[in-house]
Amino acid sequence: MTERSVRIQRALARAGISSRRRADELVAAGRVRVNGVVAVIGQKVDPVMDRIAVDGAEIARPSAGAAAWVLLNKPPGVLTSARDERDRDRKTVFDILPQDLKSPGLTYVGRLDYMTEGALLLTTDGAAAHRLTHPSSGVARTYVVRVRGDGDGGAALLRRGVDLEDGHVRPESVTAHSVGSRSWDIELTLREGRTHEVRRVCEAVGLEVEGLKRTRFGPISLGDLAPGAARRLTRREVEAISGPTAGEAR
Repeated sequence: MTERSVRIQRALARAGISSRRRADELVAAGRVRVNGVVAVIGQKVDPVMDRIAVDGAEIARPSAGAAAWVLLNKPPGVLTSARDERDRDRKTVFDILPQDLKSPGLTYVGRLDYMTEGALLLTTDGAAAHRLTHPSSGVARTYVVRVRGDGDGGAALLRRGVDLEDGHVRPESVTAHSVGSRSWDIELTLREGRTHEVRRVCEAVGLEVEGLKRTRFGPISLGDLAPGAARRLTRREVEAISGPTAGEAR
């Protein structure tokens, strides 16, 4: 095994073949081979060196060279997935990504919900993607939430912390700006990365969420990147996001 080694289902997901859940089904059905041998669930593979085939078709192998890093401003109504597992023909982030930014083995760094928009990182560095999304990483994520209700009061409660069914959540920072009659933009930074965390904490303090946008992931800011647009990270950004201090907000 090498430092690039991952479980077979993760390798298939990173290659855009399927979700990890669907990959388990493909492996269990005997439809996946590694170097000519039928794969087993949980098997470790090196996506760069091993020949991985699904139904006899070999998947593209990522380059062993420098990793690709891309920032996408994900629009609402787009899946953070390799494909629509519900067969509704919904667009995915890979469908809208410009062709010149696509690379074999490109995978997303964490997910954004279907209707959530904003900063989404994609990379061919699977180890970095796993590290950045692991709960222990504590990577700061900043969001702007459009809500209805008592924005000032809700923000005050958020600053004290909120008890959810899976634990206590206290945002690192919270600011509220009125944008009209009982409508507010609340900017908050979190480090836990729990499922639907931003929507849940807002609803827990009596705020109705109308829109959600992630503006920053770790040291990478969305800036003025247009909805649906994408760009490669600069060398300095790659060093910041892949380095040991990637969790620091800037």
